[in-house]
This record gives sequence, structure tokens and C-alpha cells, in this order.
Amino acid sequence: MEETRHTYHGQLDDLRVDVMRLGLMASDAIAAGTDAFLEADLAGADRVINADAAMDELTHSLEERCYTTLARQQPMASDLRTVVAVLRTIHEIERTGDLMVNVAKTTRRLYPVELADPIRRIIEQMGRQAGVQLRLALEAFAESDCARAMALEDMDDVMDDLQRSLFRTIFALGRADEAGLQQMVQVALVGRYYERMADHAVNIGERVSYMVTGEMPGGDGNSDNGITLD
Repeated sequence: MEETRHTYHGQLDDLRVDVMRLGLMASDAIAAGTDAFLEADLAGADRVINADAAMDELTHSLEERCYTTLARQQPMASDLRTVVAVLRTIHEIERTGDLMVNVAKTTRRLYPVELADPIRRIIEQMGRQAGVQLRLALEAFAESDCARAMALEDMDDVMDDLQRSLFRTIFALGRADEAGLQQMVQVALVGRYYERMADHAVNIGERVSYMVTGEMPGGDGNSDNGITLD
């Protein structure tokens, strides 16, 4: 029995390691996709798009392993929360990768348009902020750190401010011709993609809090619908 439990906890550790691996792939996609967008780099955009297949494959593998664990091991208490948190966290990370694919595809749509300097600066900041928030979310997950996890919601205000600044800049540029309007719509969508990435990082923080405490932030203080899992 002791050997079985040791193997089981080794499987849980492997799940957490692969969540981190998936997160680092998403972090790389944010950095590479942002650079490709800012530089109108079609080859770089293609690499981001093609790399998403590996993220999808790892996500599906993690899902299957989580379901197998739930079916065969019937985990108790904190172990159950870990498996549930892994399932929810990989969804947030996978969606971040998908959003970077959208950014990469926008690079294609806008090519060879050169972005105005004010827009370039804001998009660069948004990419950096999305990367910072994802990395903090991954650190919180790896270390089961509620303090870091809960900091993400306040950090998200920075991304919201950047998105508002992007919209103001788009309007200030005053592109009235149809081609200009289409380009600005695409840029606005890119801003929305980054804002959603930051939201996914906040959601990961909430999953970490649940994994550690059994309570979802913003709830009524009751653990797991009135059942304490510890």
C-alpha cells in the first residue's frame, strides 16, 4: 500500500511538472508572437502558429492523465483539489496559446503595414505584462503560493489601463479611410487578446488558491460547498 501511494504521489508530481512545461511553452509563445507582430515577421508568426500543435498535444495528454487518476485512484481531499486545479489550469494556459496564435495570424493580415510608434510601444508593453502575469501565475502554481496567486488580480489593473490607452491611441490617430479602419480594428483585437491572456493568468491564480485552501476567491467562505477538504 505504501509503495502504491508513493507511485501515486509521483504521478501527481509529474502532472505538476508538465503543467509548468506547458506554461513555459505559452510564455515562449507570448514573447515570440509579440516580437513577430511588432516586426511584421511572417516567419516568426508561422513558428508561433506551428508550435501550438505541441501545446495542444501536451494539454490533451494532461487531461487524459487527470481523468485516469480520478477514475483509478479516487484521490482524497488535497490530492483531489490538485487534480481539479491541474485540469482547470491547463485550460487557461492552452487558451493563452490559442490567443497568441490569433496575434500571429493578425501579423499576416496586417502585413506589410508598419505600426505607428505609439501603438508599437503599447503593444510591446502589453506583451511584456502578459508574460509577467503568466510567469507569476506559474510560480504560484509551482510553489502553492496563495500570496502570489492573489497578487495577480491587482496586477491585472495594469493590463486594463494599457488596453484603454491603446483604444485612446487608435482614436487619436484618426484613420478615416476604409483600409485604415480595418487595420485599427485588427490592432484593437490584438489588444483584446492580450487583455484576455492576463485574465487567464488571474484565473490560474484562483485555481492555485482553491488548490491550497479549498476555497474559491470571492466566494462565501465555505470550503467546497460546505465540505472541508483538507
